[in-house]
Parts: sequence; structure tokens; C-alpha cells
Amino acid sequence: IGESFLVINVTKATTTTNVPFLTITLQDKTGTIEGKFWDIKPDLETMIQPGVFLQVRGDVLMYRQMMQLKIDQVKLLNPDSLDISDFTITAPIPLPKMEATLKEKIASIMDPDYNKLVSSLIEDHYQAFIVFPAATRNHHAYTSGLLYHTLSMIDIAEFFISKYPPINRDLLISGILLHDLAKTRELSSPIITKYTLEGKLLGHIHMMASEIYAKAKQLNTPEQHTILLQHLILSHHGKPEFGSAIQPFTKEALLLHMIDDFDAKMTMIDKALEGVEAGTFTPRLFTFDDRSFYKPE
Repeated sequence: IGESFLVINVTKATTTTNVPFLTITLQDKTGTIEGKFWDIKPDLETMIQPGVFLQVRGDVLMYRQMMQLKIDQVKLLNPDSLDISDFTITAPIPLPKMEATLKEKIASIMDPDYNKLVSSLIEDHYQAFIVFPAATRNHHAYTSGLLYHTLSMIDIAEFFISKYPPINRDLLISGILLHDLAKTRELSSPIITKYTLEGKLLGHIHMMASEIYAKAKQLNTPEQHTILLQHLILSHHGKPEFGSAIQPFTKEALLLHMIDDFDAKMTMIDKALEGVEAGTFTPRLFTFDDRSFYKPE
């Protein structure tokens, strides 16, 4: 094939016989594919970096039930002559529709203190919130993935709210809307996403809890409202070994953690299954204790 791609990631390694090669993650608007480039020279190794655009020639092979490129030739492309949308994976729902849904969900928070707090914080991050991914890889790692993940969680939450009353809906919806909002500071950009310095050293959980505290002081939010909402943020990864500052100790906090974990993991499994043939297994997935998942015929 001869196609154009955006380089997302590059790693150098050597074979057991000490032959160097590059593993290159390539992306266009249809998705990503891993390529192996064996004939590497120093000038090419310097040229092939995350963020560059390449015309790639090679063969598509199946390796461990996954499609992979055996790259024969590459050519550096001028980004000024390209349409970036041809290389960007986006959320499955159009952004204007998601923005309208976001507005509705914020308006549905009946408690005036939670409504003001959430509205103000989202306004502070709005332009980044609507275009950032939810992660650098694994789940919802595409343009507007953060917003899509957030709204998907609210859809799931509405079922639990109706099924297991009493649940403080205003608190739970507020927590969902804010739980990953600080990823707009933790991550660098919508494309070629990396962790920022404060993202690495502080993390989105602690950053958001601090933002809630400061904004609540500014808006004179009742102290219990602030504490309960901070608890949802600080506990939403479930356990300290997964990044939480504390475990969930309220019904709403437990629900937020479970919904977040469920939505992320279903997305990861779907992504893994996309690249395998029916009747075969995915590669081992680290997030699932190195389990492989079967794709039925």
C-alpha cells in the first residue's frame, strides 16, 4: 500500500540477532495501525518522530491476530499541504450534538449551589473540555473523547438513579461532569497527547479537588456540598493503587467509580476487538490482568 499517516509514537528496539528496527504507531481518521520498519538508517531514525506526517509504503500482514504494516519506504510530508482532519480520530457523535447535550445536563442540576459550581468550572475549561481525549491511550483516546466519555457516563448513571433510589442525582451528575475535567491540564493537547509536568507530578484527581475547593470559596458554596463533591473526585479511581486519594465512602462516590470503570473498560475491549478477526482472541490486555478476549464468529 501507499498511504499517508500521522506518526503517534515511535520506539526503537533490536532483534535477538541485534538487528535494529522501529515500531511506529500510525494514525489516520479511520484509526491506528502498528508498523515495523526494519531498514532504518540514522537520517530516517532522526526524521521519524511523533507528530510528523509520512507517506508509507509496505505490506499489510497479520501478526498475532492483529493487522500490522511491514514498512518498506517512508517519505516525509509537508503538514501545510495536508488537512489535519484526515488524520484525526473523532468521537462517534458530532460535537455540536454533544455540546447541546452537555448544556442540557448542566441545566438539569436542580441544586443551585451545585449548578453554579459545575457551570463555572466547566466554563473555565470549556474549549479544551470539548476537544480533549480522555486519555493518551487505552480508552476514549481521540478528539472529543473526554466529552463523549463524560456524557456516556451520565447516560449510565440515569439508569442507576432510577433503579436504586435514593441517590443524590445532583451530586452524582455534578461529580461525573467534573471527575476528569482537570485532564485538560493533565494532558497537553487533543493531538499527539502527552502528560504535562503538572499532570505527571500532581494528576487530574488532585488538581480537580483543589479547583473545586477554590471555586467553592469564591462562590460561597455550602461546606458539605464542597466536601461531598471533592470526595467523589478524590475517590473515583476506587483504590489508592489505582490513583485514588481515598476509597469511596458514599453511595454516589461508589457509583461514580463503578460507572467510570465500566465505561472505560467496555471501550477498551471494543477497541481491542476491532482489530482481530472473528473466531480469534485479542492480544493479552494489561488492564484485564493480561487476559485475552474472544471475538465470536
